[in-house]
Formats: sequence, structure tokens, C-alpha cells
Amino acid sequence: MHWNALLLTTLLSIVPVVLALGALASTRQPCEHAWRTAKIATSCGLLLAAVLLGLGVFQLLPAVSGVWLTTPLHLIMLLLANFIGFVVIRYSATYLQGEPRQKRFIALAQTVFAAVSVAVLSDHLVVFLLAWLTIGLSMHQLLMFYPDRPRAALAAHKKFLFARGAELCALGAFLLLYLHYDSARISVITGAYAAPDATLSFSEQAAACLLALAALIKCAQLPLHGWLIQVVEAPTPVSAALHGGVINLGGYLLLLFYPLLSASTPAQALILIVAGVSSVLAALVMMTRISIKVRLAWSTSAQMGLMLVEIALGLVELALLHLVAHSCYKAYAFLSSGEAVQEDLQHRQAPGCQPTLWQWLSAGGISAAMVVTLGVVVRSTTESTAFDVFSPWVLLTLALTVLLAERRNPSAPDNQARFVGLAALVMLGYFTLKSLFAVLLPTVEHTTPLWADLWVSLLFVVLFAGYYLQRYGLHLGWVQKLNLYCYAGFYLDEWVTRNTLKLWPHALPGRIHAKQLHTDSREGSL
Repeated sequence: MHWNALLLTTLLSIVPVVLALGALASTRQPCEHAWRTAKIATSCGLLLAAVLLGLGVFQLLPAVSGVWLTTPLHLIMLLLANFIGFVVIRYSATYLQGEPRQKRFIALAQTVFAAVSVAVLSDHLVVFLLAWLTIGLSMHQLLMFYPDRPRAALAAHKKFLFARGAELCALGAFLLLYLHYDSARISVITGAYAAPDATLSFSEQAAACLLALAALIKCAQLPLHGWLIQVVEAPTPVSAALHGGVINLGGYLLLLFYPLLSASTPAQALILIVAGVSSVLAALVMMTRISIKVRLAWSTSAQMGLMLVEIALGLVELALLHLVAHSCYKAYAFLSSGEAVQEDLQHRQAPGCQPTLWQWLSAGGISAAMVVTLGVVVRSTTESTAFDVFSPWVLLTLALTVLLAERRNPSAPDNQARFVGLAALVMLGYFTLKSLFAVLLPTVEHTTPLWADLWVSLLFVVLFAGYYLQRYGLHLGWVQKLNLYCYAGFYLDEWVTRNTLKLWPHALPGRIHAKQLHTDSREGSL
């Protein structure tokens, strides 16, 4: 190995090694020193990841260095993982003060982010799978931070089983790809699909479908979503690490093997159907929830489904943008959930009014005109393929329609020009960021089937209709009945939980009642 490649491999290896050493050192130190060690380790990892990404963006790094991948995709994920770890550790140092198991949390949290760093950089199937397994087992222990909580134990049990199922799917896919190419190098396997219109064998189709299934399970898509809703019993920093970092690895798996996925119509259809329906249902269920953390958990399931749909449509740059934005937003949302409660109460108490039919129609017309104008300008001035797939623009048009139609609020002045300007800024920011991420990622030739575009557009229209009915149609009897099913999550998790415990029983801790705690405390004081 040339000394330049050896130096780069060493620099890349330092990131997970520093976090792993920090985890090991934290177990042997007092709490105060352990927190200091964890802060130093995550700071070093974040700084080095930022430097490596800067070098990668300016094309000063090779695509592969030793056992590591160094394309912008992998370096962006490395920086994202270390940023979330940096934030979570600093927040936890205050949040967990007084907890008896602080050192356990410090070590496990650093282990999780060290394993994530290995997973997003690895160029070897076995290393990637071992890192994925380490992440799952470490998160299981974090989710059991309060082992005496029945809901936390049930959620951790279900996640443990589903995660092992996803890993078995990934293992099956990796074995098929290894036997087909006689290589365990990820860069070699994905490089074989660089040519457009590649014809896949049966084993390759099976591998693509197994990867799609693994991603669907890892991203908590319906009906295997219940554990994600129930893990809010864990400490808030654990939820932030899970929703802001770990759960995105299902999407990263598909981004990593996108050249294979883009050539497999069955795998794309599996994702579009399961993730598409899951995204719409989870978004509708989220609107019925009152608990902030539960709403955020349902939102994660919906957002993960939308991200998987974007990948299946071939919008990899949009999916990566979505992944990064969702990670940062969701980590912030969980860590500031206490403030979110007050903000939500103020929002609910603020008076509002229902938009009229004319306001809806005018908002829709303005939104559509803005999107069409942008499309015409882009088509006439650039060679961008951003408008080759129209379903994302359907979603953007519907979102802008809601924004403009609900602009009339007695608590704020009715300034149509201000809201139109805001809508234009949102649309311009969306297109600019999407184009920026498109420059960072390699171009993969892919034509989105018309049926897929129409299917996703239909799902967006259904979501818009569901939002309208839940917002303004609850006076109708059939809407109230539908809302009850949404509130119950369509009873999917109850069915899955019942069958999971039937196939794999698990003893749960007994529920502790307040009266029992009061009695025990009085007896202990006598």
C-alpha cells in the first residue's frame, strides 16, 4: 500500500478508534471524568470527520482507501453520525445527572457511534454486517436503561427480534452477492452495476429484494413499527440517538447499494408499496397523538417511509438531503421536547379559522403556478433532470397549498405577499439543496417507471385529503370513525405484538404502582 493511502486509511480509522477507546476508558473512570473523556472523544471524531469531508468535497481523496470508502456519501454520513454523537453526549451530561447508570450510558453511546462510523465507511460486507450487529446490540442495552419499565422492555424485545430479522435478510443478500461476484468488497459489487439497463440474474434479484426488506424492517415501517413508538420510555438522549442517527441506517443501506436496487424492478415495487402506504398511514396517525414524543416517533416512521420511496424513485440526492435534514431536526426535536410541549399548547390555544373553498383554490393555483414556472425556467436554462420525476413536485405543490390556504390566522396579520414570498423561498431552497447534493453524488442512470410516479403521486393526494378531513371534517360521522382507527394505529401493533409474544415469549417486569411505591417507602422508613 502506498504511504499516502496508508496515511489516509489511518486517519479514517482514528474516528471509530477514538470513540471506542473513549467507551473503554469511560467504564474505568468516575462519572465526572467519564463525561469529560466522552466529550473529548466525540469532539475529536467530529473535527476529523469535518476535515475528511472537506478533503472529499474538493476531490483530494481517492474513492477507496484500504478497507474504507471515502466518497462524499460516506463522508457526509460519517460527519452526520459524529455530529449527532457530539450533541447527544453533551446534552446527556446534564440530563442524566444523578442517574445511577451514567457510566453504562456513556460507554454504550460511544460504542454505538463508533460502530456507526465503521458501518458508513466500511468497504467489506463482513465488517459492515458486524458493525450493524454491534449497533443493534448496543442500542438494545440503551433502550433497557430503565429495565423495570414494562413498555420499555416490550419495545426492546420486539426491536431485538426485528433487528435480528433485518440482519438475517442483509446476511442472505450479502451471501448471494459474494457467491455471484466472488468478492466481499462493496465497491467491487456496486461498481458492476455502473452500466445502465443491467440485466440481473435470479440471485441478484433476490439479493436486491432482501436488501429492500432489511431496510424496511430497520426503518420501522408498518406493521413492524410498534417498537419505535414504545421506545420513548427510554431516556430522551437515547431517543435522540435512535431517531437522529441509528434508524437512518436502513436508508443508508439502500443508498449504498442503489446501483443494484435501480436495476431491480421487484425490489423497487416492494419499497414503493410498503414504504409508501406506511408513510401515509403513519403521518395520519401522528396527527391524532397528543404526547410530543409519541408524535415525533410516528413522524419518524412516516419520514423514513418517504425517504425509502425517494430512493426507489431514483431520487438519491433528495433522499440523502432528506436523511441529513431529518437526522438533525429529529435529534433537536427530541432534545428540546420540553419546550415543544409549551409551544404546542400555545399553538392549540391560538384561535384559527377554516379556509374557504376560494382560499383553497387560489392557494392551489398560486402553488401550481410557482412550481410550473420553476420547471420552465430550469428546463430552458439548464440540463437538469429534476423535473423528470413529477411526484416530488406534486408533494411540494400540495404542501405550499396548505401553507398558503391556512395563512389567515387571527393571531397574525393577513399578509398574502409575505406568505407567497415564504413559499417561493421554500421552493427555491428545496431546489438549490437538491441540486447541491446531486453534485456531490455520482450520477447513476435510472428511468423512473410511469406507474411508480403515478402511484406515489396518488399517495400524496390521499395524504392531503386525510389531512384536510382530520383538520376540518371531524364533524362528519364517518370521519370520526376513521379518526378512531387512526388513533388506534389501525390495531397493527397489537396484532404484531400478540403474535410476536406467541412465537417468542418474553417475561416482562411487573408494573409498579404508585400506591405500592408509597407503601414500600413508608415501610422502609420505619
